[in-house]
Amino acid sequence: MNKRYFLVLIIFFQIALTKLMSQNEMWTMQNSSSKILESDKRLSIGGYGQIDYNQPFGNESLNNGKLDVHRMVLLFGYRFTNKLQFVTEIEVEHVKEVFVEQAFISYSFNNYLNFRAGLMLVPMGIINEYHEPTTFNGVERPLIDKYISPTTWREIGLGFTGSVPEVSMKYQIYLMNGFAGYRDGDYLLSGKYGLRKGRQKGAESFINSPSISSKIEYYGILGLNLGLSAYYGKTQSTLYDGIEKGNANEIAMADSTVVGVSMLGFDARYRRKGFEFRGQLYFTSLTNTKDYNAFTGSDLANKMFGYYAEISYDIFNTFDKFNSSLVPFVRYSNYDTHYAVNDGLSRNDAFNNTVITSGLGWKIHQGVVLKTDIQFIKSKADINFSKTFNAGVAVWF
Repeated sequence: MNKRYFLVLIIFFQIALTKLMSQNEMWTMQNSSSKILESDKRLSIGGYGQIDYNQPFGNESLNNGKLDVHRMVLLFGYRFTNKLQFVTEIEVEHVKEVFVEQAFISYSFNNYLNFRAGLMLVPMGIINEYHEPTTFNGVERPLIDKYISPTTWREIGLGFTGSVPEVSMKYQIYLMNGFAGYRDGDYLLSGKYGLRKGRQKGAESFINSPSISSKIEYYGILGLNLGLSAYYGKTQSTLYDGIEKGNANEIAMADSTVVGVSMLGFDARYRRKGFEFRGQLYFTSLTNTKDYNAFTGSDLANKMFGYYAEISYDIFNTFDKFNSSLVPFVRYSNYDTHYAVNDGLSRNDAFNNTVITSGLGWKIHQGVVLKTDIQFIKSKADINFSKTFNAGVAVWF
């Protein structure tokens, strides 16, 4: 997609959403960092985690199940003044891998304008920001939030966020570091994994040029939240290190390892009584992939596309005597990391996947959920669906 048209499209949709001026109830969904930021305590502590069981079945071969303490996260917030705070998340994955998921300061000028700087989540879609396991249906996160928008996606940067209640709108806009496309002889982007392996996560990140990330949300209709996300920038490459400014050959070689990334996301959530609908759609356009593939030997596509639609209903909603929730759900999803490819590269049907997930969650408490589901996955290259039974425990406090 032409850069000029892409930016015009972003501006058009964001202006259109701001024109929807209604004064109904605000969507009440929170994530961990917003809970900390809204706390009036000097020191705030929280956390979340999930323990999973995954068992493939119905295939021609036998497969062991997997039991995993998938992630345990500790959240800390410190309020220096009424306006200045620090928020951080420390995550342990699979018992052995330790990450800093967020670490940023927030200065509140007023409700309309807040400044943030540090390691922050890229505001793309639903799950990247609302990734706590009690906030979504199913044991595992939707797969398009792994391969199209690579949750949990975070980078170092700075920017502004705020709310404009007069038009029922929230916004975020950041200048951030981009994906690593090429690091010390290794290419990190591919058809199989998309952009996922290019996340720098604030770990000795390197930068050639910053990226822009923004999101606008409209909550002016009772029970409805609409979000439009946009990301634009270039990937980073270590080949630029040490190049003399006049060396055209080395500069051209380094340029061939850089990919332009334009991503647009739309999400919708609607909740009314016990019923809830969720939907996400992502479109990613990549440039310079032909040169990138020729230099690295990768099979990166020009375009990636993915979406899902999900419905659920709280059966216990109609019974006053129940203080918990019992929520069956079904989700249909498709994602294709080879949605369009450049000349000389053939589309790989194995990267075009349909996913159907159906399950049940028992929310014993707002912070404790027992989950189970069955997931069916089939690529366009396969004849049959692969099947997996999942079960898990999710906590958030």
